[in-house]
Amino acid sequence: MKSVLLLRHGKSDWGAEYETDHDRPLAPRGAKAAKRMGRYLAGLGQIPDRAVTSSALRARETVRLAAKAGSWPCPIDVDSRLYAASPADVLTVLRECDDSAESVLLAGHEPTWSETLGELTGGVNVKFPTAGMARVEIAVERWSEVAFGLGVLVWFVPPRVLSRIGWP
Repeated sequence: MKSVLLLRHGKSDWGAEYETDHDRPLAPRGAKAAKRMGRYLAGLGQIPDRAVTSSALRARETVRLAAKAGSWPCPIDVDSRLYAASPADVLTVLRECDDSAESVLLAGHEPTWSETLGELTGGVNVKFPTAGMARVEIAVERWSEVAFGLGVLVWFVPPRVLSRIGWP
């Protein structure tokens, strides 16, 4: 069984100075949500074996802050294919993961994350808010066997829900 964690980047700072969309940073609210999601995963005991993030600054910052807040020991890789990706691009990245990793976190963007979640699960329809996270389990032994429609959504959590229940 393989598990995929899809994490959308935290709220970005539209008022910051940046040259391209790729360079847009996180807003303070986005940084706070990223840390909360990192602690949430650690609290569940579901720290990924590997994390792969879009090359966009806001996605890289989200994963870095989440990993630090949750004390994740996993390696973090940057993959430019996750920026402006299609669900097919995400599937390609997943299929290339090392089989020693049972759980992989991918950090990226909308609308790709909602579309990918729907494709992986054969129709789940959600819209990822910033810093939202979903866990999908796929009954395969090798990442190369992952295909659309094989996944089961285990949980989906927006950071505002954790905030409302007082999650640190």
